[in-house]
Amino acid sequence: MASIQERVTSIIADQLGVNKESVTDKTDIANDLGADSLDIAELMIAFEDEFDIDIVEEDAQNITTVGQVVEHITKAVEAK
Repeated sequence: MASIQERVTSIIADQLGVNKESVTDKTDIANDLGADSLDIAELMIAFEDEFDIDIVEEDAQNITTVGQVVEHITKAVEAK
């Protein structure tokens, strides 16, 4: 099975139509990839579905980089 990092990268690349190579830990989802608030909301839903977790809105608002997404998901999956 693909790692959390690989799965997150694939979801972001697919949903935003960007190359996987442009998605790194330091990539800012809004500023670097041009995601608007709707895109970000859709990404959070996709992450919830993919990893069978809940991301509360307050946490989602504080997540700006791909690395933060991976870190949040990793903690949520380990807590299950």
